[in-house]
Amino acid sequence: MLQDLSLSLVLSLVIQWILWAVAALIRTEKFYDLAGSGTFILLSHLSLRWTGTKYLRQQVQTGLITVWGVRLGTFLFLRILRDGHDRRFNKVRDNPGMFFVYWTLQGIWIFVTLLPSLMLNLERRNKPLGLTDYLGWTLWAVGFLIQAVADQQKWSFKADPDNAGKFIQSGLWAYSRHPNYLGEILQWSGLFISASSVLSGYQYLSVISPMFVWFLLNYVNGIPILERQAMKRWGEDPAYKSYIQRTPVLWPFKL
Repeated sequence: MLQDLSLSLVLSLVIQWILWAVAALIRTEKFYDLAGSGTFILLSHLSLRWTGTKYLRQQVQTGLITVWGVRLGTFLFLRILRDGHDRRFNKVRDNPGMFFVYWTLQGIWIFVTLLPSLMLNLERRNKPLGLTDYLGWTLWAVGFLIQAVADQQKWSFKADPDNAGKFIQSGLWAYSRHPNYLGEILQWSGLFISASSVLSGYQYLSVISPMFVWFLLNYVNGIPILERQAMKRWGEDPAYKSYIQRTPVLWPFKL
């Protein structure tokens, strides 16, 4: 298993590096997120084929990752086509060295996030489906619906010319300032829970997957950036001040 896991990491990085070369050459970030989602799907299906077991649990897990990747990858690609750029890359796309770092970090993010599912697909032992599986898949479904609905609500909000220059505070966005990220965290937490049905020993270290997703979105590349941008844009707006006072950052309840 360790050999196959190492191969997965190498493949994840090599794919990103090849695509970085293309992206750096034409100076675009437009397929960055689509490449990430596609790599998730590819590694999931490859790991399923490498052992040849294809137990029901493995097939369901791989199917859920595929559904997540197709929906989110397509959404993010259409969004960047609409917007024309991704502000994360404003000071990066013309700097090949820094651009390389971003693509490399994406390769690492893919591997770490996929770790429980990779271990599940590479595991030859099997157990009957049980409560842990159904609990994990239910949590994934809840997260998927939250993220999909939140993304659609924000897309529709921005598509309305009357909302130009405004911030969304309706729908799921009335309960969390970042419901799409909440959905993302719930999905990967659910996939770890379902995978844990057959994990043992050192494999439980793959709990780093949902923890890593939560940490990344909460402290590094998600919420902090968007919160700073929002404060810069609407920080003096009384309506926005009221919104952030009554609406939790991530979880739809006060901690």
